Parts: sequence; structure tokens; C-alpha cells
Amino acid sequence: MSTPNRVYIARLAGVAVFDPNGDQVGRVRDAVARLRATKRPPEVVGLVAEMPMRRRIFLSINRITSIDADAVVLGSGTLNLRRFEKRQNELLVLQELLDRRVQLDPGGQPGAVVDVAMECTRGGEWSLTRVAVREQTGRLSRRGHLHQVEWDRVRGLSGIADNRGTANLLAVLEDMRPADLANALQDLPDARRNEVAAALDDERLADVLSELPEHDQVEILAALDRERAADILEEMDPDDAADLLNELPPPEQDVLLDLMEPDEADPVRQLLKYTPGTAGSVMTSEPVILPPDATVAEALARIREPQLSPAVAAQVFVTRAPQNTPTGRYLGMVHFQALLREPPADLLGKVVVNDIDPLRPTTPLPEITRRMATYDLVAMPVIDRNNRLVGAVTVDDVLDHSLPRDWRDRDALVAPGTADVALDGADG
Repeated sequence: MSTPNRVYIARLAGVAVFDPNGDQVGRVRDAVARLRATKRPPEVVGLVAEMPMRRRIFLSINRITSIDADAVVLGSGTLNLRRFEKRQNELLVLQELLDRRVQLDPGGQPGAVVDVAMECTRGGEWSLTRVAVREQTGRLSRRGHLHQVEWDRVRGLSGIADNRGTANLLAVLEDMRPADLANALQDLPDARRNEVAAALDDERLADVLSELPEHDQVEILAALDRERAADILEEMDPDDAADLLNELPPPEQDVLLDLMEPDEADPVRQLLKYTPGTAGSVMTSEPVILPPDATVAEALARIREPQLSPAVAAQVFVTRAPQNTPTGRYLGMVHFQALLREPPADLLGKVVVNDIDPLRPTTPLPEITRRMATYDLVAMPVIDRNNRLVGAVTVDDVLDHSLPRDWRDRDALVAPGTADVALDGADG
């Protein structure tokens, strides 16, 4: 194996995994160590890698030919695609040891684990040999000294971890996309998951909740105090907040809606009134809306706003005042490609198109899907009986509600099976 003799595992989180042909097959999410009956440090038996479709698999350490800060390279193109499940005598290094409260020998100085190193012997065996521990000083203004010590000089690495912090684990997770972070949270024990979720800022937690299965959303929200839960709902898109509130009993819905700011709660209340499986129940009530006398340049500036999803930013809807839903009379929409082809000073009223009939709030999901596929659209307007724009259905809304209810649940993603699968173009 061509690799440094000592590797700190937290630095591997998110590193790409490549097959022998140089094709990326996933990213490192953790390391698996096997506990020993003797006092010897745990043996590292492999890595956990996340593949497309959020599938986490086990990579035996014996199949890895190279490990460094930029890449992990496999020696074989054959992978066992069975979902990774931890065995009783194993531990996940980052999930279970990072932030653990420990004591240093001699003297019993308290500290917290910030990283763990694995080393390879001449015989090719990898073990957890060193631990990076930051002292707890008890002073808010001073960071404790960082020690890198041998495994056997640290007390508290075995057994159940109590009173763990979250700072170091959050540092490992901070660069993940919301969907990947949601996936990582599903692998944590419930108490640890709720602890990490609560430590995220409101905007980040709102994004992550939108990517979790409904039962996990409800459990995390229930673990927060109600004021914080209401703040999180305010940060979510109204349609995502409405979907989450639909999972709660009506009395709890009312309590949280009352705690939200009125201008944030009103669109959510409106969405909750629509029948499930209709355009009204799946639409977003905050598409990009501009008046007909706005310029092409103004429209392009709006769709460049970073908080907009690609589907929402793909078109601008043109209405009479007011521009908040429900708007004034709906006039039509302009796709972003059309905006790119027009002079920046031209008015939207000159380039707006309205040759496709809008949806109604009662339009059922199968009809929405058929019409979006027919016209190759990523979004469609929804208007009420007074021809006012009340929202827009985007392609991600349609996919989210067309897939099985448990599609975000990783336990439901992987069909049973243990066969090794050879990657295309790789040597088996």
C-alpha cells in the first residue's frame, strides 16, 4: 500500500474514493475499527464510503492501495454494494469518538477528542494508535492545549460516551451538501443526531430537515423547544414547512404557527388548506414574480440570488401588482434562456409568453406530471379562479411527491443482496 504510515481519520472525511481506472465511486465518511479483548488498540478493518443514491458501503482496508489527503484508491473494481451495518464489536471512529470527553494519563487532565490517527505496521495491519485531545481549560477566552498522545494514555475511549460536544463533528460535516448531511445524521444514534441537529444554525438546520424522512424531521423538531422549532419553520420554504407540519397533530400545528411571525406563517397556513396530492398542496408560494414593466436586467439579477433553487430560478412569472401571492392578474412567464437572448433594457411585458394554460390549485399530481412532461417544463404557474398567481409547481416538488413516501429513508433505498458488483470498465 502506497500511503503515509500515519493517517488522521477526520482529515479523510469527504475525500474521494477512486477505482483502479481513476473513476470516482464515492467519498469517505468514516473508518471502522474492531475492538480487541486485550489492551491493544482497536484494529482498523476498513472505511465507510458513501456512493450515489446515499448508499453507504464497507471498503475493506485490504482492498485499498493508497490513502492520502486527496484520494483513496482501490486495488479492485469489484465492490460489495450491501449497505454497511456496524457489528457488535466494531466502532465508527468519527461518529463515536469525535468530541468524546476523556482524561489524559498521568494526572487525569480532562479534554475532548478532536481526531484519531491510524497507523500501519510492517505486516500491513492498521490500528488506532494516537489520539488528538484538546484540554478543557474552563476559561471561555482560552483554548486548551492540543495533545497528540498514544491510545493507551487516554481514559474514556471505551464504553458509552456521555456528555459529548459537537464542535469537532460539526467541523467534519460543515462542507457537506444538505442532502449529504441529512444522510450522515441518519447514521447517528437518535440522541446524538438530535444533539448535532440542535447545534446547527437555523438556516442550515432548515435545509437539512427538508432532506430528511418525515419521521426524522418530526423527531428532531420535537427535541427542540417550541420557539426554536418555530424559528426553523420560518427558515424553511413554505411548502416544506407545510409538509412537515402536516406530520404533526393539529393542536401542535396551531401552537407552532402561532409562534411564527405572521408574514411567515400566513403562506404556510394557506398551503395547509389544500387537498393532498393537488397542485395547491405541492406548490411553492414564493416563485420569482415581477411586474411587466421590470427590465430583463432586473429579472436576471433576481434569478441570480443564491438562495433560489435551480428549479425556482429557471423562470420569472409576470403579474400585475401586488407581486406577493396571491398576486394581481397573472400575465405569463419568461424562461431564463429567453432572458439571456433579449437586450437587458427590454421590458418583461415585451417578452412574456402565456401560450400554456396554468394549473389550478385542485389539479391532481398525475395531470401535473403529464403536462410538465408534455411541454418540457421545470415549473408551471398555479392560478386561482380570479386569475391571480398563488404559486408554482416545480419539477423537484413533483419528484418529491411522486416517489414512494419513504424515498429519503436510507433503510428503504437498498434492496437486500450481498453480491459483489464489478464497476463498468474496472478489473474485477
